[in-house]
Amino acid sequence: MAAALEGVETLLLISSSEVGQRAVQHRNVIEAAKRAGVGRIVYTSILHADRSPISLAEEHRATEADLAASGIPATILRNGWYVENYTASIPPALANGAFVGSAGDGKLSLASRADYADAAVAVLTGQGHEGRTYELAGDDAVTLSDLAAELSKAAGRAIPYQNLPQDTYAGILKGAGIPDAFAEGLAAWDVDASQGALFDDGRQLSRLIGRPTTPLAQAVRDALPAA
Repeated sequence: MAAALEGVETLLLISSSEVGQRAVQHRNVIEAAKRAGVGRIVYTSILHADRSPISLAEEHRATEADLAASGIPATILRNGWYVENYTASIPPALANGAFVGSAGDGKLSLASRADYADAAVAVLTGQGHEGRTYELAGDDAVTLSDLAAELSKAAGRAIPYQNLPQDTYAGILKGAGIPDAFAEGLAAWDVDASQGALFDDGRQLSRLIGRPTTPLAQAVRDALPAA
C-alpha cells in the first residue's frame, strides 16, 4: 500500500464499508501514508464522532485518534446522515402506502451525497484546512414525517409516516432482504436519531461548499421511480 501512495501529496481517506474492520483498515492506510511521505490526509468521519451514541462512531473515533498520532496534517470531515439513506426507501414506501422507521420526531440534518462530495472537493483543493474538524450536516433539520409529507406531495397521494418499535422495524428490513446485522444497525441508528444524534444546526457544510444544501423536496423528487 505504501508503494501505491508514493508521490501522493493529499490523500482522501473515505471510511471503508466493512463495519467492524474499519479501524484496522484505516490504520493500515494511515501507516502506509506515513511511510510513503503523504503530506496531508482528509478523512470522512461521522457527525459529532467524539460524542455520538451511534455505534458506527466508535471506529471513527479510533481513526481520528490514529490520525492525530500519525503526525500527518489532517482534516476531519464529520459527515452527517446522507438523505439517500432514507430516500432509498421511497420505492417500498410507495408500494406499501407508508414510510416506516423508528426515528420518531427526531430532527435529522440530512444532506445529499453530492453535498458531502462538494465539501471534500473544497477541502482537497482549498487552503487553510489542515488541523480542522468540520461538523457537516444539512441546513434544515427535518423529521421522517416531513419526508413522508414531501413524498405525498410528489406522489400525489397520501404516504404517511408510521413510527415502529425498533425490533419491528428491524424485522421489516430483514424481511426485505437486508442482512440481519445491517438491519439491526439501521433500526438502532433510527432510535439514536430520535434522541437527536443526527441533528446539527451549525451550517458548516453550506458555508464550506458556498451554497445551500440540497432541499428535502428536491431529494425526494430525485428519488422517485421513473414513470
